[in-house]
Amino acid sequence: MTPTTSAQHPGGSAPDASSAAPADVRSNRLKLGIDFGTTNSVVVLAHPDGKTETLQFRFPDHADSDTCRTLLCFWQDEVGSRIVQQEAIGAAAIDAYLEDPAESRMIMSMKSYLAQKSFRETQVFSKRLTLEMLIARFLSNLMRAVAIDPASVSVTVGRPVEFAGDFPDDALGAQRLRDSFTAAGFPSVALAWEPEAAGWRFAQRLQTPTTILVGDFGGGTSDFSVLRFDPTRPGHAEPLGHSGVGIAGDQFDYRILNTVVAPLLGRDCTYRVMGGEPLPVPIEWYASLGRWHRLALMRTPQTLRAMEDVARTVSEPEKLRALIDLVQDQQGQALYRAVGAAKNALSSSDSTVLTFRHRSFKVEQTITRADFESWIAPDLAQFDTAVDQALANAGLSAADIDRVFLTGGTSFVPAVRNLFLTRFGQDKVDMGGEFVSVAEGLALMSGKA
Repeated sequence: MTPTTSAQHPGGSAPDASSAAPADVRSNRLKLGIDFGTTNSVVVLAHPDGKTETLQFRFPDHADSDTCRTLLCFWQDEVGSRIVQQEAIGAAAIDAYLEDPAESRMIMSMKSYLAQKSFRETQVFSKRLTLEMLIARFLSNLMRAVAIDPASVSVTVGRPVEFAGDFPDDALGAQRLRDSFTAAGFPSVALAWEPEAAGWRFAQRLQTPTTILVGDFGGGTSDFSVLRFDPTRPGHAEPLGHSGVGIAGDQFDYRILNTVVAPLLGRDCTYRVMGGEPLPVPIEWYASLGRWHRLALMRTPQTLRAMEDVARTVSEPEKLRALIDLVQDQQGQALYRAVGAAKNALSSSDSTVLTFRHRSFKVEQTITRADFESWIAPDLAQFDTAVDQALANAGLSAADIDRVFLTGGTSFVPAVRNLFLTRFGQDKVDMGGEFVSVAEGLALMSGKA
């Protein structure tokens, strides 16, 4: 492979994890907001005039982007007589992993483990790395990708009202998050609630104390928070209730893959062993379609031999052969891009055509918005239940919510947006930037420090 350059628990007052650097020193540093997300991360710079700039990530052979996948890949190269460990993040991490998934170590969803006492460290080749070390490695590469020295920065970092996982230790999660940024070389670190940051720009327009429901839709999780913003107390938001669900945009993609694509790749076929009764093709192969890295892991001699064995007696061999070709030729990312494009098109059109071609395999199927909404109906029901839970935790009803602020790409799906329009009324619902609202709010909060 080629090396790539690349708290406190909330309870009535906003978290403040500022380092001990003197105020006059902090005031001379660049002001950044960093949304370190489970799926994607964003960096926004606050200028002295109050304007913000979403910084672009630059990786070789990829277009500049204002989001970076929160991925960290390790691999080893032989340099002369030495074995050298290499690392990459984001799009470069995907490239490195796809080149040799069996000999790489991909670290994903690091944020999900921050509040889990059971996760302390992991083995990466010959080294043991703590969670804080892993996140610090990611953050150091993240700053190199935007050409900023962490030592020159005062940063405000988003944290959830409640960290992910079973029985999360929120104080531990906040401390680990803070320590990770410190280990990456940031001398001045503050934490702020993500839903407060998401609604920050919107909240600047408020003239009176207002109760807001913030819906923050990520790639893998969706969070709903009820907060009380008081314009007479700048920078203050009181969390009243929170709920979350482990589904969002990635789940919607999987619904399309499972309904439209998987049957064309042999999911419903059968095969025989020594002339016996028909058996279903192993379903785990198609479960892997929902996660690009799992599809890449299927490109091992053992799995490919198993697929070839099944292909000899499968009822529709051309379909299973197409799946084998996708795995061998590492076409998972291309397939996911096509599915994502179709999903996005349905946000503005009543129908679209999902188009994908590889060798003899071809998908060209019309998908209507009505079809798509029927496929995601179980997920919409979970969103509805999560909103109910957030309101119940806050001790409020829908009528007590003054405004609703939605952010994240999934909020642009009409069926998702309609959940809130129907429940709260069109006059109450506002929307923000698809991916940068949290980081932009964090940068504005940093600029006020």
